[in-house]
Amino acid sequence: MLSSYMQAQTGIAIPAPQSDVALASKPGKETAVFAGGCFWGTQSVFERVKGVVATTAGYAGGSASTATYDQVTTETTGHAESVKVVYDPSKITYGRLLQIFFSVVHDPTQLNRQGPDVGTSYRSAIFYTNEEQRKISTAYIAQLDAAGVYRKPIVTQVTPLKGFYDAESYHQDYALHNPNNPYIQVCDRPKIEALRKQFPELFRDYKGK
Repeated sequence: MLSSYMQAQTGIAIPAPQSDVALASKPGKETAVFAGGCFWGTQSVFERVKGVVATTAGYAGGSASTATYDQVTTETTGHAESVKVVYDPSKITYGRLLQIFFSVVHDPTQLNRQGPDVGTSYRSAIFYTNEEQRKISTAYIAQLDAAGVYRKPIVTQVTPLKGFYDAESYHQDYALHNPNNPYIQVCDRPKIEALRKQFPELFRDYKGK
């Protein structure tokens, strides 16, 4: 039973979802929204996944009127720092995105925090956009808990997406543009390397937009 951070260090990926959809027969675009701590790190992982068309750092869980960084950091808005992932379902499945989310993006057993970041805006959450995503997500969490993958129960919320609001421009691709930032080096670079190590067939270099 390992924490996700220990898995990243040891290179042990968690099992794939037993319940998932098949790859689509035709290219297209679908949207997934995940919250797993600071959105810098979450975005830095998903933008390097083959099959992902675009990523956007932003806020979900609260109202449009409170979707600014200064307001969200007060921990009173209901928002979580989130990332919108637009992907091609003929290249990658929603279940595989979930596997990456639970393997290298964050520790899903930490309640209302990730590493040094504390508060409900850093909570673990899946904002599903349709019933299929809800079913796959809840089944996967049950699968991982039943298998005792982690030392503690998963606390990830599975909740409907009511709105996604883009974060300020300076937050977009932050880890890419600020590689020497100590926070990025300590908190986010290891996630990128874990993705490269655990999912080599899905890893791609990312040069920005």
